[in-house]
Amino acid sequence: MKKVFVFDHPLIQHKLALIRDENTGAKEFRELVEELAMLMAYEVTRDLPLEEVEIKTPIGPCKARMISGKKIGIVPILRAGLGMVNGLLKLIPAAKVGHIGLYRDPETLKPVEYYCKLPQDVHERDLIILDPMLATGGSATMAVDYLKERGASSIKLMCLIAAPEGIEAVHSKHPDVDIYTAAVDERLNDHGYIVPGLGDAGDRLFGTK
Repeated sequence: MKKVFVFDHPLIQHKLALIRDENTGAKEFRELVEELAMLMAYEVTRDLPLEEVEIKTPIGPCKARMISGKKIGIVPILRAGLGMVNGLLKLIPAAKVGHIGLYRDPETLKPVEYYCKLPQDVHERDLIILDPMLATGGSATMAVDYLKERGASSIKLMCLIAAPEGIEAVHSKHPDVDIYTAAVDERLNDHGYIVPGLGDAGDRLFGTK
């Protein structure tokens, strides 16, 4: 079943407005993207299973709940997805991080792979793919393909801004992948950029053109 979760929390929306602003510099942009990823991680991990454990406080024994089940894997799509990694690791420091390197051919707008390195136990983990912009959906779809080819069965996609075309592209091939985003924008332009979007997330993160 197709699921798209759009976060309307005031802090998320406020920081999203700041990263959209063309006057926001690279340093502040990087900090905001990390903060947004951390805030969104609370909701993305909401359905993690818990188990009851017994611990001892300084006062006495106590029954408490801790996360059980599969471990977490974080998979940023290079290079822009790197800006979101630390936000999740601050909350889930034990998560393993894989990397998928894709770039979009400027002529065809199709993704081209140049790197893929994943944890060996990727098939045993709940995976969260990170990419700030879900535009055409080509890169995200290819990333899900790679993960499933390696045995992954629990995959979520987390982005800051999505286009309707990108959501449709991912769900047309992978309807089992839930999408988490802070905004669904109007459309794509002729160059495959999200409108109004925020420009090229990678360039703004790393100060390149």
